[in-house]
Amino acid sequence: MGGNKKKATWLGAYLIFCDESGFMLTPTVRRTWAPVGRTPLIHHHFANDRISVIAGISVSPTAKRLGLFGMFFWENIAQEHVVVFLHEVLRHLRGQLIVLLDNSNIHKGAPIDDLCRRFPRLCLKYFPPYAPELNPEEGAWGLLKGAMGNGRPDDIQDLAEQLQQEFRGLARSQPKLRGCIQQSGLPFYLS
Repeated sequence: MGGNKKKATWLGAYLIFCDESGFMLTPTVRRTWAPVGRTPLIHHHFANDRISVIAGISVSPTAKRLGLFGMFFWENIAQEHVVVFLHEVLRHLRGQLIVLLDNSNIHKGAPIDDLCRRFPRLCLKYFPPYAPELNPEEGAWGLLKGAMGNGRPDDIQDLAEQLQQEFRGLARSQPKLRGCIQQSGLPFYLS
């Protein structure tokens, strides 16, 4: 994994696994139960509205406490949004932070480099290319999209409220967050 170089020791640092995803107003259809011969139908208004979310699962230095941080945006996530998110995580967690990201262009560049210079306790590392199975945050997206599956929000505000409620529920569940880490392809010592 590549990333910026730091001379400080990083033992006792928080690990944060970050990723972005989108939630659309068009319902996500999931398998469900229904009486024989009565296929369930979801009626909805077609709209391309979406909410973009950047989130990260944090692992405390002792690996005993997990956290979930997230930010919602009404537009596609860009470098500036990543900087705002990382700045907010820095505000909430004290001590060294090692943030693991995919190799997307929005995770690299001058705004990101400037943030790392301003906050030397922040260290960015990158997953190998094309390896989403290593990122525990993918499990969180699966849980959130599964929980919201077959739903039919009336408008973007309704979608935001449902997403926020499910996100908070996931953030409070240590077993679910630990499951996200265990299902990833990371080394067993993080499980």
